[in-house]
Amino acid sequence: MEATFKQKAVGRVASWLFPKFIDYCLDFKICHYDRSVDPARPEYNEHVIFAFWHENIGLILPRWGHVPLTVLVSQHRDGEWVNQTASALGMHIVRGSSTRGGSQAIRQLKKNGSFSSITFTPDGPKGPRREMALGPVYLASVLQMPSVPVGAGFENPWRLNTWDQFAIPRPFTRARMIFGPKMRLPRKMSRDKLEDSRLKIQNLITALTVQSANWANSDSHMKGEQPFVRARRTNKLYFDEKTETQSLPPIKKAA
Repeated sequence: MEATFKQKAVGRVASWLFPKFIDYCLDFKICHYDRSVDPARPEYNEHVIFAFWHENIGLILPRWGHVPLTVLVSQHRDGEWVNQTASALGMHIVRGSSTRGGSQAIRQLKKNGSFSSITFTPDGPKGPRREMALGPVYLASVLQMPSVPVGAGFENPWRLNTWDQFAIPRPFTRARMIFGPKMRLPRKMSRDKLEDSRLKIQNLITALTVQSANWANSDSHMKGEQPFVRARRTNKLYFDEKTETQSLPPIKKAA
């Protein structure tokens, strides 16, 4: 489905406006269980799969602009708005979900996992709110990439009357984000094991989201908190598995 002129224009404007709003209009702080999971930090040393709730996509995606990241966007028509915004932010896009375009999306994600992390909203595109589908857990198992739950919260945000209660931060208020720990799943898992992992990750995303909201709505500090810092880097990043050092993509020989 071809994007409309309006969708392309809104994506361009949003990709410029959202980062500016975060930079200048929010008191934005971040806390990590492990700083090496964050592609915007120099400690980043392994591509992972991020999962966060759909309601917070307006804060989290702009924070990751122009870093090695692939966004899984549903083929639902509403996904085109996210597609255009994420593309304008310099991210890689894969269209598909567990119900539409799934097998093709998995093949492309496997390829992209060699040079970027992957992120998605496991309760999107239509909900139910804060309920994780089984597909993302299966994806982490098949791709053998660590799953990292992420929570975000705001100080008394506006919320839209949508299925996800989409959060819009008020200007000059606090925004907080917590990166959870790496969670590694076995390659072959039974249906029961997949379901157990789904519930565990779902509960952890929700717990981190609630913790972030409580943090944002208080004047307290969290151990290890960091101010928001934007890092611009190549959106493709390869790792040497033996030395765990970063390397740029191989140079193609001229024809």
